[in-house]
Amino acid sequence: MGRFRRRMYDDYRHEFSTDENYNNAYRKVKRIKGFYSHLKVYIIVNAFIIISSLSRGYIGNHFEIRGLRNWEIYSTAFYWGIALLIHAFSVFGPDVFFSKDWEQKKIHKYMEKEAQNKNKWE
Repeated sequence: MGRFRRRMYDDYRHEFSTDENYNNAYRKVKRIKGFYSHLKVYIIVNAFIIISSLSRGYIGNHFEIRGLRNWEIYSTAFYWGIALLIHAFSVFGPDVFFSKDWEQKKIHKYMEKEAQNKNKWE
């Protein structure tokens, strides 16, 4: 934690420490920040692995890039990507695609659409 944030947190700790909503939001923000840090490291490390594995060299009279078809190069990115998806699912929850009130919104939308169609012919 940076010096400024630590000082600000210490100044306002007594105000926020009893607020349960603040504590929940703080934990959620820390989890999201952790996921984005994980994503950043994933991209950097796997880019380094893939770029460094491209051994370039002259073979005979032509230039050949070897290593693009090796599964070993991409296996790290593949399996780590699965772990990253699990991390995303744990941070953002099962409501990544369908929010908690998604069903209610859809039902309301279809009811409105049906009411408009019914009034259309009257």
